[in-house]
Amino acid sequence: MRFYNEHIYPWLVSSLGDPKPIQEVRQRIVPLAQGTVLEVGVGPGVNFAHYNPTTVSKVYALEPNRGMVRLAEQHRHQTNLNIEFLDRPGERIPLENASVDTAVSTFTLCTIPGVMDAIRGIRRVLRSSGKFIFFEHGLAPEPSTQRWQRWSEPIPHCLFAGCHVTRHIPSLISEGGFQIEQIESGYLVPFPKSWTYCFWGTARPQSQ
Repeated sequence: MRFYNEHIYPWLVSSLGDPKPIQEVRQRIVPLAQGTVLEVGVGPGVNFAHYNPTTVSKVYALEPNRGMVRLAEQHRHQTNLNIEFLDRPGERIPLENASVDTAVSTFTLCTIPGVMDAIRGIRRVLRSSGKFIFFEHGLAPEPSTQRWQRWSEPIPHCLFAGCHVTRHIPSLISEGGFQIEQIESGYLVPFPKSWTYCFWGTARPQSQ
């Protein structure tokens, strides 16, 4: 299983995980990041190219999978960003309270076992004026598609390191201490429909 997670899975994500409709959303939302950035679940580093180096001073790249980090290193060398990799899972962000200006998560909240701990951790490290940029797949609105999602979920869960396609991302973000500022959703890839309903947007930390 370790060989799959560190070699085959990173290759699979790198090969299949960034079709044109998803690239277009990345191009729209990732440049909204500014200041000191925490990216949770960097994966193969495809977001690096979309950060604006004139407005981003540093990126903390959280990624526990060594195979993913090897791929992300290749993308890092193609940018002028100041990137520091953090070898920790999403539930254990090794940063101080209120230490980052922007948090970014793309196709990560679906795989983290303790997803609420991760979201609360993101809330903890964000400054009160900070922004959370998210782009995730999750529970579709139609009952018929939801049935297919629940039936087929073991497949992406096995192929994509614990991926859940039945999480309602907006509810999780709100429960984790955020006020959603902007959100869009829809099917970005035609097949398989039950795995491709996505949410993307921005959120602000709620006052404590």
